[in-house]
Amino acid sequence: MTDSTLNPKDKLVADLKVVVADAEELLAATAHQTGEKVAVLRERMQENLRNARHRLADAEDAIKAKTREVAKATDHYVHEHPWKSIGIAAGVGLVVGMLISRR
Repeated sequence: MTDSTLNPKDKLVADLKVVVADAEELLAATAHQTGEKVAVLRERMQENLRNARHRLADAEDAIKAKTREVAKATDHYVHEHPWKSIGIAAGVGLVVGMLISRR
C-alpha cells in the first residue's frame, strides 16, 4: 500500500513506527558517548520510546478491532439486504468506470 491509500490512523501508526526506529538508531549511534547530561537524556529517551511502543501497540490493536467490527457490520448488512447491496455495488462500479474512462 502507498501512503496515499492508507487511512489517517494507519498512516499515523506507520509514521510512529518510523520515528521509533529512528530514535532507536540514534540511541545505538550515541551509545559510546559519555557524560551525565548524555546519560540522563539517553535514559529519558529510552523511557519515552518504551511508552511510545506501548501506545503504538494499543493503537494498532484498536485499529484492528474497529476494522473487524466494520467488516462484520458490512457482512451483516449485505446478508440482510442483498439486492440493495448489489445495486449499491453496481452504482459505485458505474461511477468509478465513468471516472476512469474520462482520463
